[in-house]
Amino acid sequence: METIKNYLETMFANLPNTVEVKNAKDELLSMMEDKYSELIAEGKPENEAVGIVISEFGNLDELAESLGIGTVVNQESDATDRRMLTTQEVINYVADCTHRRFILAIGVLLCILSPVGPIMFEAIGDSIGIGSFTAIGVILMFVLAALGVGAIVFSTFMNNDWKFLDKELCSIDLATAEAVARSKDENQVSRGLYLTIGIMLCIISIIPVIVLDTIFSSSISILSDGLGPALIFVGAGIGVMLILMSSAKDAAYNKILSLNDANTIAGNYEPVVKERKHYVSNAAKDFLSMYWKIVTCIYFIASFTTFDWGKTWLIWPIAGIIRKPLEHILTGDRREES
Repeated sequence: METIKNYLETMFANLPNTVEVKNAKDELLSMMEDKYSELIAEGKPENEAVGIVISEFGNLDELAESLGIGTVVNQESDATDRRMLTTQEVINYVADCTHRRFILAIGVLLCILSPVGPIMFEAIGDSIGIGSFTAIGVILMFVLAALGVGAIVFSTFMNNDWKFLDKELCSIDLATAEAVARSKDENQVSRGLYLTIGIMLCIISIIPVIVLDTIFSSSISILSDGLGPALIFVGAGIGVMLILMSSAKDAAYNKILSLNDANTIAGNYEPVVKERKHYVSNAAKDFLSMYWKIVTCIYFIASFTTFDWGKTWLIWPIAGIIRKPLEHILTGDRREES
């Protein structure tokens, strides 16, 4: 019977969300259920009964007049068809979005780790009396920074195959919508865990340098002047990476669940509140799409201008924290509910 209900949802998905359409849908469902029960009572196998019901009631064009929605169906047939995403396409989209966010997070991590080279190699050079070691650290810094920026830029091109979701009218059926909603709910625990650990690492990343400087400041300078400061960037980098990863799947789920048009019957069976972004201007939209690239530029400009690497890393956790409120401001914090 679930197959019949899902098929019915697909039949009515693009029709207007009006009282007459809802009544026609309920009436047709009742007819399909009665026929299904009759066939099962006659001893028909379930699959055969479902096939007969769909073949008899599955053509809305033939039934529209008797259901009182002939005009509506004829108007809809002249309109642009919606592309119905399959469950496998949705799974692939979520996987691709997660992979893209991972590459972005790795790029940010590499950018934050780039000062580790000069810090460590300068400390090593001072401890053994070879000043040229600092040059190796500087080279390593530029290599890590280049790899990080490259990963961030590359991540922006990774989801090009899914751009049609923003350009075409798309929809999902009842079964897919319910499955995505369940997955979104199940993901909240891991999302909260990633976010919590990420924030904690950013906060406690300063502890190693304090501890090592207190214990080894007068004995082993490589630990107090090298490893301690380097661990600040390691802890903060991993923390920011986890913060970015925490919302990877959630963003994909929200996108999929926002596809159904709120003005059609399809909008009714979406199991969550849809959040549709309405940017206050095109400039605001462009700014948010370039957000992490802008943060990366600010980080490097501030770092190379002040050379205060011990403080400029704070740009990353601050940027991660303020992004959501900033998005609410630039989108007007408006929502559309089904």
